[in-house]
Order: sequence, then C-alpha cells, then structure tokens
Amino acid sequence: MTRSEFLRAIADEFGDAYGRSLVRDLVLSPLGERTADEALTAGVAPREVWLALCAAMDVPRERWYGAGRPEPKRG
Repeated sequence: MTRSEFLRAIADEFGDAYGRSLVRDLVLSPLGERTADEALTAGVAPREVWLALCAAMDVPRERWYGAGRPEPKRG
C-alpha cells in the first residue's frame, strides 16, 4: 500500500474530515503510542498503519484488504 492508497482508504472508510482527524489525533498502541501521522513520518509502512487503524476503529475485516486501491478499469 502506498501513502496515496492509504489516504484514499481513509477517506473511503471514514470520510475526508473525520478521516483526517483520526490520522492526526487517534493514538494507536500497536504503533508505539503514536498517531497514524507520527507513525508514517517515522517510516512505518502505510499498510501497517492502516491495519492498526482498522483494528482500533472496529472496521469489519472484509474491508481491511484491498482498501485504497483504484477500481479496476473496465474494457
């Protein structure tokens, strides 16, 4: 997952405003008591941050994988 895919997944799952707030303000224990922003800045992989955020926010597991990826183009 790239950072842009991470940001797309956040917006898709939580909406733009609430998603930005979560990334900026929610402290995630699995990421060393850091926010998603702090973890990304420290070099934690976006996929790892996404999974920690999903777990913290009780996102159903079926929405954890493939999130943030663009829809496939249809011929």
